[in-house]
Amino acid sequence: MKKISSGDRFRALLKEANIRSADFAKLYGVKSQHVNNWFNRGIPPGRIHGIAGLLTVSPQWLANGEGPQTPLGLGPGTTYNAAENQGVYSVPEATDIELPYYKEAPIAPGAIKTHVIEIPGQTTRLPRSHLESLEINPSDAICTTMVGDSMAERIEDGSTLAIDRGLTQIVDGQIYALEHDGMLRIKYLHRIPGNRLRLRSHNSVAYPDEVFSAEQIEAQNIRVIGWVFWWSTLNKQRPPVCD
Repeated sequence: MKKISSGDRFRALLKEANIRSADFAKLYGVKSQHVNNWFNRGIPPGRIHGIAGLLTVSPQWLANGEGPQTPLGLGPGTTYNAAENQGVYSVPEATDIELPYYKEAPIAPGAIKTHVIEIPGQTTRLPRSHLESLEINPSDAICTTMVGDSMAERIEDGSTLAIDRGLTQIVDGQIYALEHDGMLRIKYLHRIPGNRLRLRSHNSVAYPDEVFSAEQIEAQNIRVIGWVFWWSTLNKQRPPVCD
């Protein structure tokens, strides 16, 4: 017996609400082919909350069929503060997502050794569209701060970074956040034959490449936290203006 997927539930919701897949694609800002792919392959995790909000169903139910289908007694075909115009539904969707903040901190007061931990009460807000366009699950996204000039002039000291913990598979030349024996590091990563790993800084003149063998990676507790998908950089040199 075929297991009912999120794509099956999605298709049934649109049919029940009498919304054509092409109309939904236009409303959601994607191509019709994306919607058809989600019917067949399931909805990507990063899209679940946005689609569930538009159709006023529980994200958990849409994703895996668990729990009640609709929150607050609402049903398919209605939306929060929704307006229907010629059979196409629109909704003012939440535009920002709060990402938890992580930083490198001593493992105990006064200790030299550090680890990377979440700092309660600190968050950074990013547009939901940033995550959805990259199909990033909001629960996988965290933020931190760039410390030092090893990635200058690409990412300046003090910049806020956003990291996708759902993407830890290394794609050569991409920027990742690492925990290196308790130290938080931001580097370009490259795989090297023999299960070795190259760490490269954008400021490569001051910070030469580092290469670690498989044994060193294990011994030094080098762990990929995730892919860096966004950063803010302040231009610290304000140009002078003539009077």
